[in-house]
Amino acid sequence: MERIVFYEWNETEFGTTVERFLKRRGISHRVLVDLKNAPNGLSIDGAPVRTIDRLPPSGKLRLCLPETDQSDSILAQPDLPLDIVYEDDDLFVICKPAGMAVHPSPRNRENTVANALAARYAAQGERFVFRAIGRLDKNTSGLLVAAKNALSAGILTTQAAQKTMYHHYLAICAGELPSSGTIDAPIGRANDSVIRREVRPDGDRAITHYERLAVKDGYSLARVWLDTGRTHQIRVHFSYIEHPLPGDFLYGPDFTRITRHALHAGFLHLHQPITGQPLQFTAPMPDDMQAFFPDFCL
Repeated sequence: MERIVFYEWNETEFGTTVERFLKRRGISHRVLVDLKNAPNGLSIDGAPVRTIDRLPPSGKLRLCLPETDQSDSILAQPDLPLDIVYEDDDLFVICKPAGMAVHPSPRNRENTVANALAARYAAQGERFVFRAIGRLDKNTSGLLVAAKNALSAGILTTQAAQKTMYHHYLAICAGELPSSGTIDAPIGRANDSVIRREVRPDGDRAITHYERLAVKDGYSLARVWLDTGRTHQIRVHFSYIEHPLPGDFLYGPDFTRITRHALHAGFLHLHQPITGQPLQFTAPMPDDMQAFFPDFCL
């Protein structure tokens, strides 16, 4: 949808170029280009401005970025439930269940987060563009962000790249983990598989941190956070240190107590893309993981 935003500035920012002022607020180069090309994309007190122009002593900078894209290929599924834990003019925070993919694919065009959001927009008669920020594997549960417009998507993508938007995960793994640790081991695609990854010397650097929270009946519960975002990073790294996640058909095929990999994105931190207000969300473990540690509370 079209988003119109107004910014004001203080006396220390007087004389700053419009481009520098907006970049300090997380607006990416790509969004700046789109604003420059949009009719009435940038103006101060009703007068058009360029990104190279300097801010006057006072006024209001208006940004208007019309929605020109549309996710026409995404089927709207009105009966598909979706747990929206937060919504404002710029974003959704969604708690995704295990078993639901984020994006449709050629083999899986239905029953995704995108299909559920498409139905929500269709019911309101609004143009729909699906802009998930980051990703969660189909069988990973937990918190996910979707931007409502191109302006907020650009700012949130910048936050993700600069790691001011981040997740902490809850992972259950086999055996007793050390109390804390860091796994710094490069990850690349396995030679014999299209989807499976492995630790290998020619892979991309990958860094995973963890803190053990509980131990029970031969399993550990860990809080996990990442410095990098490689495909299957947590699953590969815990398998590499011989503490695989139960239920993981690729890296730890132990299905005695759970039928999907035991990984949950339980904490999310970001900043509201327009106001800059810090936002934090938590989501308790789903029942299939809680059953391992019934007394644990996030």
